[in-house]
Amino acid sequence: MAKVRIVTDTTSGLTPEVAEAHDIVLMPQIIIFGEESYRDDTEMDTQAFLEKLRASPVLPKTAAPPPALFIPVFKRLLADGSTIICLHPSTELSGTVRSATVASYDFSQADIRVVDTRTIAGPLATMALLAARWAQEGVDPDTIIDRVHDLMSRQRIYFVVDTLEYLHKGGRIGGAKALLGSVLQIKPILTLKDGRVEPFEQQRTKRRALARLRELVLTECPRTDEAHLCVMHADAEAEAKALAADFAAELGLSNVPIYELPPAIVVHAGPGVLATSFFT
Repeated sequence: MAKVRIVTDTTSGLTPEVAEAHDIVLMPQIIIFGEESYRDDTEMDTQAFLEKLRASPVLPKTAAPPPALFIPVFKRLLADGSTIICLHPSTELSGTVRSATVASYDFSQADIRVVDTRTIAGPLATMALLAARWAQEGVDPDTIIDRVHDLMSRQRIYFVVDTLEYLHKGGRIGGAKALLGSVLQIKPILTLKDGRVEPFEQQRTKRRALARLRELVLTECPRTDEAHLCVMHADAEAEAKALAADFAAELGLSNVPIYELPPAIVVHAGPGVLATSFFT
């Protein structure tokens, strides 16, 4: 049976080191400051990005990896007759699915399957890691895709941003746009619904929003490692560590991984974002 190779991208929050250790191919996102562009896998990490963001008079933009970046990767993976499964973020949030799909047209005889996971960040990381594990266990491509679709139907993600300004300027705000008029003092809890950023509810302070985030997880997250609970952050490491330790203790979980959100997400969510995700 042909080997199955898993491709994802940096919006998962997986680092190049973690991806390599799990035999996952990691595609970059492109970060654009004015006339300069950077790959966020090799040329700019989150720390370097935050420093540049604070110093920059213009808000940076992001671009999906173009099809031309996928083509040599596909060529290399197909050399031994592998099947390729690409797991990428919601098409409402990124053009990565489209780029991978366009690139796949160059290989009409090959088995390349591109999945719009309808999510981003931690849940995408979990799907990629599990898919890579199943591939190594010899699970066939159809079953891997079915299992990914099952995960997609059960995922939950909640996040608290310091400000809606970045989501608004970047055009990624979805249904949360309705909050803008009254948001100067409000800390919304946001979620992803049908692959779009939507408001879940709002609190008056960040402290209250984080307390409510904690309550949501403790109420909804199954008390098993199969829930794949994780915490994500940008420039809020101490809060993320405290949250992860708290969840592990309260829910009796052996491991709650922490992902530093990549530049391509921080452009839109802003520094100070805290998020959590799990599968019901």
